[in-house]
Amino acid sequence: MVSLDPAKLARRQLQRDRSRSCAKFAGLLQYKMRRMASSPFAFLRGSAPLFYEILKRLPQLAKGPDGVGWIVGDLHLENFGAYRAEQRGTSSEVVFNLNDFDEAVVGPWRLDVLRFMTGVLLGSGGLPNAGPRSLEACQSMLDGYLAAIWGKPSFGKPPPSVLKLLRRVEHRTRRHLLDDRTRLIGRIRRFVRSERYRDLPKTLRAQAREAFSRYAQALPAKWHSDPRAYQVEDAAFRVAGTGSLGNLRIGIVAHGRGAPDGEWLFDMKEEGVPSPALLLGDPGMDGGERVVTAFRRCLRHPPRMIGRTRLGKTSLFVRRLAPQEDKLAMASVKPDELSGLTRFLGSLAGSAHHRGATASPVRWSKQQQRQLIDQAVILAGIHEASYLAFCRFLPDSG
Repeated sequence: MVSLDPAKLARRQLQRDRSRSCAKFAGLLQYKMRRMASSPFAFLRGSAPLFYEILKRLPQLAKGPDGVGWIVGDLHLENFGAYRAEQRGTSSEVVFNLNDFDEAVVGPWRLDVLRFMTGVLLGSGGLPNAGPRSLEACQSMLDGYLAAIWGKPSFGKPPPSVLKLLRRVEHRTRRHLLDDRTRLIGRIRRFVRSERYRDLPKTLRAQAREAFSRYAQALPAKWHSDPRAYQVEDAAFRVAGTGSLGNLRIGIVAHGRGAPDGEWLFDMKEEGVPSPALLLGDPGMDGGERVVTAFRRCLRHPPRMIGRTRLGKTSLFVRRLAPQEDKLAMASVKPDELSGLTRFLGSLAGSAHHRGATASPVRWSKQQQRQLIDQAVILAGIHEASYLAFCRFLPDSG
């Protein structure tokens, strides 16, 4: 196996972030570095391109069983969560499923499985008896995943952390969301400027409004009962996520049903070439279209009002924010729950792959499953070492 220098890998990650728009917004690069330095799992979350660069340089780690279709591209525990789904009949429901397809592309399913298991191994390091627990959780993920791939998902009752999350969001209202992020000024709401929302550069303000208008015009007719609903009341640069920090991201306050509690919040997010392209090649799709397509191909109930638009040459994925949105957090997973949770999440991932398949599912042997876990162990080791090297580059690390 070719030897990889962790310090060089860490520097590569820093170079990528400096070359993105992190450098265009004061303090954003340092903010992302602090987030990634919080844990090895956070480092993995923020460095998806590095994961695929490693696989390209060590191709034996990318080999494995067959199966091709739409993949998430950045599959990990914190890319599952609750959201408001598209309407069914006259109601809209809150579901729990995959909630982030920014890196989605057509590729081998095993890449998603490898990245998920690498995240489990890195994220469970603080648990008691961490080694055996994390390896058991990897096999549990495979068990749930493969049952779903073969068309027999065994979801069962959602695990405690999922039920807790759903209970937490159940009673949230639009007023809660608006009061958390905006303030009523006169007769309209504006984002509270803070670490979360910042002023947009003047050159982007008019373009952002025009881009949002194009998104709104393309929505289905059922969302156009009130022509004032998509009138923009405020636009701001949004700071959110980890891997996406540095990409252009714009928050929109739209009139919706009107003040004081009827406004709608939207997120417009830059979508470029996905990270797996480092290994698989450029998918050759508009970024926003790629993300919308992946959502609709992989999920029976995608989030409501998803769409795309363009701001100049930049492709944007657009979605309406809902008060019920929330995601799993690795830090909140209890030790005794880990295996049951990964089995459940594996079933969701397998179901998504099954829906987005471009070829008939095939069975993975026990030997192939063991080999994938062994490959994830190696990847976790490389990322752990790169994470420690990355922490050495922090401004206050000495």
